[in-house]
Amino acid sequence: MNIKENIEVLEEKITEAAIRSGRRREDITLVAVSKTVGCPEVAEAYGNGLRVFAENRVQCLNDKLQGMKEYSVPDIDWHLIGTLQTNKVKHAVGKVSLIHSVDSAHLADEIDRCSAKCGIVTDCLMQVNVSGEESKHGVSPDEIDRLAEHFASLSNVRLMGLMTMAPAEAGEYELRKIFSQLYKKYIDMGTQKAHNVSMSYISMGMTHDFTYAIEEGSNMIRVGTGIFH
Repeated sequence: MNIKENIEVLEEKITEAAIRSGRRREDITLVAVSKTVGCPEVAEAYGNGLRVFAENRVQCLNDKLQGMKEYSVPDIDWHLIGTLQTNKVKHAVGKVSLIHSVDSAHLADEIDRCSAKCGIVTDCLMQVNVSGEESKHGVSPDEIDRLAEHFASLSNVRLMGLMTMAPAEAGEYELRKIFSQLYKKYIDMGTQKAHNVSMSYISMGMTHDFTYAIEEGSNMIRVGTGIFH
């Protein structure tokens, strides 16, 4: 594992994809998915310029937060990207700047309740299952507006955008179709001025498909293996 070299290669690919999509490197947020590595590797990635990291599970997140206290990482930013159970929400709220995986009104309600208890507003993304895979979490595209309306009724959560995961085995045509479909919805929602809804992020793309995602409009990618392998 050479984290420094991996990041250099990754940064070059992100920059090139951003340029192809008519944007700049700084328009794309790189989220380093650290679920498979320990705190030393996170610290090394931080030392090579990365600032946004993510965990899939709440327990692993809290373990990382505790372990990283040994390192000087004052401006590290944590996201939660995995499936979030309602009984785990209280252990995540206040510890991450963004929850990527909200896929139900029930979950949004619990995040709102725990956030109100902490006196904060929690930023979230709505997870959308564009491909319709049964193994994937997320609302179907035709449920997006209904859940967005529910977000608008809450006071201590803020919908900041959309997130999706494409099938791992999908080819370029299917990937581009999935990403472009969600991007169109993201742009459409951005024209509507709803309370607590701000289309700031569209989180699409992982190690194997992030260049296509960026070219189709993604401004936030989640990369683990491409950094930590």
